[in-house]
Amino acid sequence: MKVLQLFKPVIIFICVISCAGKGDKKPVSDDAIKDTTVAASVTVSDTFETRKVITRVVCNADPSQSYALYVPEKNHLDILPVIYFFDPHGDGTLPLNKYKTLADQYHFIFIGSNNSKNGNDYHTAESIWNTLFSDSKKRLPIDVNRVYVCGFSGGAKVAGYIALNHPEIKAVIAGGAGLPDATPPGDFRFSFTAIAGKGDLNMTDIVLFSSALDKTQTKHSIIFFDGKHEWAPENTMNTAIAGIQFDAMRKKIIPVNNVFINNHISNAKKKITDYFKAKNYIRAEEECRLFINQLDGLGDDVNWFKEMETSLKNNPGYKKQWEANQNLLTTEQNIKEQYRQKFQQADMNYWITTIHDLQAKAKSATEEGAMYQRLIAYLSLAFYSISNQLISNHQDKEAQYFVELYKLDDVSNTEAWYLSAILNARSNNPEAVKKDLLQAIAIGFTDKERIEQQPEFKNLPVNLPEIESKIHQ
Repeated sequence: MKVLQLFKPVIIFICVISCAGKGDKKPVSDDAIKDTTVAASVTVSDTFETRKVITRVVCNADPSQSYALYVPEKNHLDILPVIYFFDPHGDGTLPLNKYKTLADQYHFIFIGSNNSKNGNDYHTAESIWNTLFSDSKKRLPIDVNRVYVCGFSGGAKVAGYIALNHPEIKAVIAGGAGLPDATPPGDFRFSFTAIAGKGDLNMTDIVLFSSALDKTQTKHSIIFFDGKHEWAPENTMNTAIAGIQFDAMRKKIIPVNNVFINNHISNAKKKITDYFKAKNYIRAEEECRLFINQLDGLGDDVNWFKEMETSLKNNPGYKKQWEANQNLLTTEQNIKEQYRQKFQQADMNYWITTIHDLQAKAKSATEEGAMYQRLIAYLSLAFYSISNQLISNHQDKEAQYFVELYKLDDVSNTEAWYLSAILNARSNNPEAVKKDLLQAIAIGFTDKERIEQQPEFKNLPVNLPEIESKIHQ
């Protein structure tokens, strides 16, 4: 079947709209990682259970808003640093469950918004932040000098927007995306840490923005991991939070902790040496650059990383790998252009063959394999964007074609199955609706409110409460 040209051309913006939210960590002593800020007496109105992810704390001023909460075990007189997390699907518990060990390790309060999600405009994001920050400040022993934000995908853009507009934010950790679109690199008040999976469709854009920050006074770094467009692994987030600690030491917000610094340097040197021995010169250089940025201003040990970086860049093996990477980026851009021409021309057989070929090649643990992962993610976003537009325009037959491609390309993306459920509801197929929703839930869909408000599901002979009961909060 060839795709009928019955829809307006869709401009595919390579920024995050929809995403599938899916260590080798050496233990460090408590003295090496906890803040040594002098405890201050604070008055809070609530006492929350510690070392437990509380899925829903309702905001007193606005009961329609809530947040997930994790408080490390603490002395109740302590004031603690806080990281506010923004998930693109409004699942505040997801990052807290993923990183709660780090909250204990670093002695941070973690808060995850249950309201901030893709589809909200920035006016809504502003309102959510004001309510969230006001409520948590009154009810928790938060150190207002150590307020940080972290987001993934669309949530990264929200975190960046908040930091740009609120001077209380001291640092941003942005995974899978940069600051809000069209934000020029500048001398920001906050430090900025970008996190990118090697297979993330936004990796090249994240790298370009981070490189542009090199020409500013903004303290920044970029951390790579072997993965796709997803919340980073715990050990990667550990490195990002360590960067926050170094930043606080550099700004004299907390005392310099030499035990922590030396432990970090030791681990970093080992990682770089291992990459060098494996002749992975690109990754070794990336790690050098990361630790130069993180450790700058905290002692002379940073010179080891600077000398190693210089040595690597003069290494013929590095130069060869760097040129190969540049060629891959050019190839990637050319392939994307071919796909853009095929969206309205190619038939199902072409896309099935293309997707299966990409998936096979993406299994390779190489830079080329990572490129194919990025191309799979690129198609996922393209199929989502086209499907969503067609569904909004009630061009259901054409939408069904792209939704099927979406499911084939990105089987673990909950949105693909949710859109399929909408189309099956419109064609009055309740059994297929139930099957699609259960599949979406099985791979991580958690938005009960969206199911309940979806017009297509309201008059369908489907037991929605039974389906919703399968959601794991």
